[in-house]
Amino acid sequence: MSKYITTPIYYVNGEAHIGHAYTTFIADTVARYERLKGEDTFFLTGTDEHGQKIEESAQKNNKPTQEFADEISATFKNLWDDFGISYDKFIRTTDEDHKIGVQKAFETMYAKGDIYKDFYEGHYCVSCETFFPETQLEDGEFCPDCGRSTNIIKEESYFFKLSKYEDKLLKHYEDNPDFILPRSRANEVINFVKGGLRDLSVTRTSFSWGVKMPASFNDDNHVMYVWLDALLNYITALGYGKDEENMNYWPASTQFVGKDILRFHAIYWPAFLMSLDLPLPQHIGAHGWWTRDGEKMSKSKGNVVAPKVVADAYGEENLRYFMLREVPFGQDGDFSQRAFIDRINSELSNDLGNLLNRIIGMSGKYSDFEIDSVDVEKYHSKELQSMQEVIANLDPFMENLQTHRYLEELWKLFSIGNKAIEEYAPWTKMKEDKKDEALATVALVANILAKASIMLHPVMPKTTNIVADALNFEINNASYKDLIVENKLLKLFNIKSVPPLFPRVEEPLMEEAPKAEPNPPKQKKEQAKETTTKEVDNLIEIGQFFETSLKVGIVLEAKEVPKSKKLLKLQVSLGESDVRQVVAGIKEFYSAEDLINTQVCVVANLKPAKLMGMMSEGMLLAAKDEDGLCLVRPEKPKKAGTPIG
Repeated sequence: MSKYITTPIYYVNGEAHIGHAYTTFIADTVARYERLKGEDTFFLTGTDEHGQKIEESAQKNNKPTQEFADEISATFKNLWDDFGISYDKFIRTTDEDHKIGVQKAFETMYAKGDIYKDFYEGHYCVSCETFFPETQLEDGEFCPDCGRSTNIIKEESYFFKLSKYEDKLLKHYEDNPDFILPRSRANEVINFVKGGLRDLSVTRTSFSWGVKMPASFNDDNHVMYVWLDALLNYITALGYGKDEENMNYWPASTQFVGKDILRFHAIYWPAFLMSLDLPLPQHIGAHGWWTRDGEKMSKSKGNVVAPKVVADAYGEENLRYFMLREVPFGQDGDFSQRAFIDRINSELSNDLGNLLNRIIGMSGKYSDFEIDSVDVEKYHSKELQSMQEVIANLDPFMENLQTHRYLEELWKLFSIGNKAIEEYAPWTKMKEDKKDEALATVALVANILAKASIMLHPVMPKTTNIVADALNFEINNASYKDLIVENKLLKLFNIKSVPPLFPRVEEPLMEEAPKAEPNPPKQKKEQAKETTTKEVDNLIEIGQFFETSLKVGIVLEAKEVPKSKKLLKLQVSLGESDVRQVVAGIKEFYSAEDLINTQVCVVANLKPAKLMGMMSEGMLLAAKDEDGLCLVRPEKPKKAGTPIG
């Protein structure tokens, strides 16, 4: 079965930032994972180069538009090449083959009666390339998405009959609950469609930088509107409208997007495909945004994270690991150097790197670097069983795009290895003249490292190739079948010495982001005095604070509450003999499936209360602002019941 993985095509009005890198890393990881399993996989990325914003940016830079687009597009392609991204095609919307495919699609939609000509008058945001009805504007004129001022535009346009597909879209969402991942993102799309869809303007006459109309229309005043042009790249890259050489890969398996462009990919895109009588992608995976040290990134704040700068300081694969491990897919993530360093030192250096070094050292001392798995099953059947259980749990996490849970589960293998060394103490066995047992433990850990490196390979391909080379095998579909699917062990081999994979990081290697200066509120002296008084009145003694018991909990089970739009019923372990039931109003922001086996912070000594007839024995800590709600979680996994304070 073939697989088709895509990133969005990145807009060439600026160079790549950390959000672009995250999307590309996770798409590359999924593509590598599918190839590892033997699936015929096609991976697409590229750049979006048309539209009024590009035309204006080129003019500001005193460059021809194509030259400007060429330069910015090259920065993306060069970055992905530097990072070893395994794309099969890098598409540009200025490619001639793409333009031909877009024109073909336009003709097909028009012939079907889904495109018609009319006039449009409305508020247009140049930055978002989107029209908005006046009812959606902030303060009557500002874009609801980016906050910038809109322009009132009246012009002739071709329209796509988006309203025609409203019911079909809703039925598709209902019949395919995993179409949008994570599922928690689906509600916003469904509610938007239920609110009624207006026909979509798909051409413009106020600028010229775009795909021209098909020659058969004899209408040179129009160019394709950016979303019709951009979204079609996913099929023009496969040859749609020309040779259709790779259309066998369609429909896409997973199309990765940021949450800010989910609406276009989950509403416009499937409607276009329905019009073209093409099947819809299996999944649209929408991830969150990245902040830096808790603050939104912006050029004006000077806190934008450039992925190349981070990779040069800390290592590209360390960056890949951190971003895929740090945040649940779909939620916003925070880039913190301290958190990054902690993961490098504790998980990569201590757990993985140190385990490999210990095995190299012991095998050199006990057996002249020779490792034989002959006695592993005899002495370590318990560890082998535990290892297989961990490996069996991994695939569903990757299938559901939960790379943080995939890596969290995978790391249990290194725990098994480190625990085995401490429990069986090969150095003691050697002194007791039990060499067979000592070498069996060394071989057990070598096999753990081999199997773990195979499963870690999609995330850290270069690093795991070093591990595999040290263990004298190659990571490919053949070794995946042998060591993972068929559960075989390594054959007799000589291990190689390698330099430490993850040198410890003792201090930040990049300049910290400047702290944002808070804007002083404009208020009268009387208001300031009143505010100060209120703040003083609300101060508490430290003893009062410690009366609140805050603990780390693990969500063991999560269910939706019938007839409630907000409530989820959770079973939470706080390390006590009994599991607690907590009823939380977070259904709009989290699906029940996303919460299972995740950690939360709980007010543990809250008086039990009934919500909709259900007893709730605690409260989850969460933060909420204009971007939505997110749960407060420990930076690193902690034992259930660990006190907070």
